[in-house]
Amino acid sequence: MANENAERFLRSYNRIETQLKILYNAKPTQNFTDLVRRCSDLNITVRRYENELIDYGKLRNAIVHGAEGGIKVIANPCDEVVRQIEFIERYLCAPPAVLDVIKVKKIASVFADKPLLTAAEAFAENRQKTLIVYDHGRMSGVINSYKLYGEIAARAKRGDDVTAFLTGARCGDILSPADLTGYMLVGRDATVVDVFTAFEKHKDLIAVIVTESGVLGEKVLTIITPSDFPRINRYLENYNVKPF
Repeated sequence: MANENAERFLRSYNRIETQLKILYNAKPTQNFTDLVRRCSDLNITVRRYENELIDYGKLRNAIVHGAEGGIKVIANPCDEVVRQIEFIERYLCAPPAVLDVIKVKKIASVFADKPLLTAAEAFAENRQKTLIVYDHGRMSGVINSYKLYGEIAARAKRGDDVTAFLTGARCGDILSPADLTGYMLVGRDATVVDVFTAFEKHKDLIAVIVTESGVLGEKVLTIITPSDFPRINRYLENYNVKPF
């Protein structure tokens, strides 16, 4: 086909433009170059390929011409340019799911009807800051190690019997919706870019909790913490290495 490269280029360009408009919630008439610059603060891939995308916006205008009844192709980009824009389109529009990047790891959990001593023992055994609390198979909340330390310290300061507290109170007794403030729930379709952006924007984020649909009550598939952030960053560095 005489204009095969132009058609491939325009197909990728249009998909990129649509994705950028979704990212920025832009008007249909938003200028492409302006859109790229605004989205560079919202997406790591756009940020990395900002200059190339702006050049492709200019190139798009050079290879097509508005004609009666549609668009007329007046130039055909070379193979290398087509490969480049398809590369960017693939990584902008279809980044890998975070579950494909971060291996599912052991999740520390306790049952809501078990004594708090169980939570203390789980923290000691697993060396994690967060315990998932299940109530009849449903995630009912989280216990953060610092919150438990605070509960113990407050009672010890008052002269309460800490042992009685740990053996008498249940894990579900200290749960509060506020405990999830430092956490983000996402579905299994969340991308590695979504998680990277979450940690980048929310410096106080304790963890990203991945469930089937990203709602409380579902089984937790994995937990991503700041300790995983360097691995995600290295992955993106390699994932977004320019082939040109």
